[in-house]
Amino acid sequence: MIKKDKLYNVVSTLCSEESYSEVAFRNRFDKQMPSVEELGKAVELLRSVLFPGYFGSADFTPVNQHYFIGSNLNKVVEILNEQIKRGYCFICPEDKKDCDKCDKKSKDIVEQFLEILPSLRHLLVTDAIAAYEGDPAAHSPSEAVFCYPSLRAMINHRIAHELYKLAVPLIPRIISECAHSETGIDIHPGAQIGESFFMDHGTGIVIGETSVIGKNVRLYQGVTLGAKSFPLDSDGNPIKGVPRHPLIEDDVIIYSGATILGRITIGKGSVIGGNVWLTESVPPDTRVILGEKCIIRKPEGE
Repeated sequence: MIKKDKLYNVVSTLCSEESYSEVAFRNRFDKQMPSVEELGKAVELLRSVLFPGYFGSADFTPVNQHYFIGSNLNKVVEILNEQIKRGYCFICPEDKKDCDKCDKKSKDIVEQFLEILPSLRHLLVTDAIAAYEGDPAAHSPSEAVFCYPSLRAMINHRIAHELYKLAVPLIPRIISECAHSETGIDIHPGAQIGESFFMDHGTGIVIGETSVIGKNVRLYQGVTLGAKSFPLDSDGNPIKGVPRHPLIEDDVIIYSGATILGRITIGKGSVIGGNVWLTESVPPDTRVILGEKCIIRKPEGE
């Protein structure tokens, strides 16, 4: 058994400001940090609201749907009100003590978010249909909702992206990282993704913060939409928010292992082959394949 004095020394060291100062969250004004567990509950409740019967209670019926959805949304409101407020506390300057404004702001944001849910569901339904139509192994869109990691990741992403657009700090990133942990699919909440989006298999896909993806796009496992370089300020620190990830136009297919870097455009209807490394734009209806070197086949007539 460890001696008390040694245990005391370890505890004292772990509690010292020096060992934790770079990442320490000072419990400002007796407010707590956001809870990953509570946000996970909120997302699961939202899954059951967006796809009732698939997630949550299996006793869902058309008779009780108003009660079921209303009850779950009420719980979502309670959780998000508190967690978004904690997100604001997390970034709040230490000398600021007016929490009433943050409390009101969080409630206003939750109200705006609720109004977005019908359109968010529409987008996710198009994703489910795209999974069914894009995978011969799928027997119905319902199977995609139940079984495909693409849909699980996109539920998290579309929730996180709406909160990101509402300028909610920290919370969208936590929601995205929960999906990353569950599925192996890493989508930054800032990425803009159009309807009918499908990630076949999905594992290892990375989509960066300023990526813009059009409609009816399909990615396979291991695809990276990343940044080629990071612009630095005069002090050598990365400049935040600068567009640095690819623009993927409508009807593009990108096969497994492809890496597309920088603020380049993949034109409408193009197909990017597996394991291609691409750092230059390609025109619409282009086929890019990997041979001894990367070959770009341009449309006829060019």
